[in-house]
Amino acid sequence: MRKLLNTLYITTPESYLSKDGENVLVRVGGEEKFRIPIHNIEGIVCFGQISMSPSLMGLCTDHNVGISFLSDYGRFLGRVSGKIRGNVILRREQYRLADSERSLEPARLFISGKIANCRAVINRTLRDHATETNTGPLTEAADLLHIRQKQALKAPDKNVLRGYEGDSAMTYFSVFKYMIVSQIENFPFAGRNRRPPKDNVNALLSFIYTLLGHDIQSALETVGLDPYVGFLHTDRPGRISLALDLMEELRPYLADRLVLSLINRRQITAKGFLNRDDSGVIMDNDTRKEVLTAWQKRKMEEIRHPFLDETISIGLLPHVQSLLLARYLRGDLEAYPVFVLR
Repeated sequence: MRKLLNTLYITTPESYLSKDGENVLVRVGGEEKFRIPIHNIEGIVCFGQISMSPSLMGLCTDHNVGISFLSDYGRFLGRVSGKIRGNVILRREQYRLADSERSLEPARLFISGKIANCRAVINRTLRDHATETNTGPLTEAADLLHIRQKQALKAPDKNVLRGYEGDSAMTYFSVFKYMIVSQIENFPFAGRNRRPPKDNVNALLSFIYTLLGHDIQSALETVGLDPYVGFLHTDRPGRISLALDLMEELRPYLADRLVLSLINRRQITAKGFLNRDDSGVIMDNDTRKEVLTAWQKRKMEEIRHPFLDETISIGLLPHVQSLLLARYLRGDLEAYPVFVLR
């Protein structure tokens, strides 16, 4: 088993992280604020102006603890990791599959899983908030996504598959506003935008997608896979293509549902968002902490995994799916068992 609260998030400005024996020590203004044994964590995520000693970086790389640096806005800047570990035979098979036409098989599953889970998010709103929203557009979108899911499973090539994915994403986000049933006036949503996000909802989505990407990248590296070589997303310097592949199926369930819950349950308000014009909309420090707390609580919840038929913590989903993907690549499974909500 893996610890759920295994990622240390540093959000306080001007924090300084250092090594004290086998511990990570966090100081602010020279005063010790926090410490934790290195063996209790698997990742450190730093937001904004955070400093770190070289000796701590060495300790982290020795213990395979990844360090990610993000801007104040939650944009990924870079990652520090140690020596590549894992089974070289597994990675060679990953590279062979990525370069072959067989890579279409897992790519179809990633996208069909994403579309199915987007549809599940819509259906959840129809079930729980039918009297509070416009059900017509939501029902039409769910029906169209059902068709696109089936088409994605039979896509003849990746270009056609990307077309289905793009059309499905446009359909899904065109009705996302109808799933916001509280604070509607303060959280308008006209469609997905990023780099930078132009409204409160997109700021939330981008921020949580970044958190999910960090967890998936760490999970892939842990099982011995290369997060930079994917089957659907093309190779590009610095792009974690395989992590982005795996994110497709997990984003609706892990990220989108959390965004809707935070807004609809009034756990956050519009006061926590700041418009920086060219830099887009960002969250203030208190709101960011609230989102991080909700993210960690969400990971502690339990579900019945549809393939394993076992109860697991939601925070383990990236690790479980990474393990299943590795088993598929080794030939232990005939097909990759994509995570789909039931």
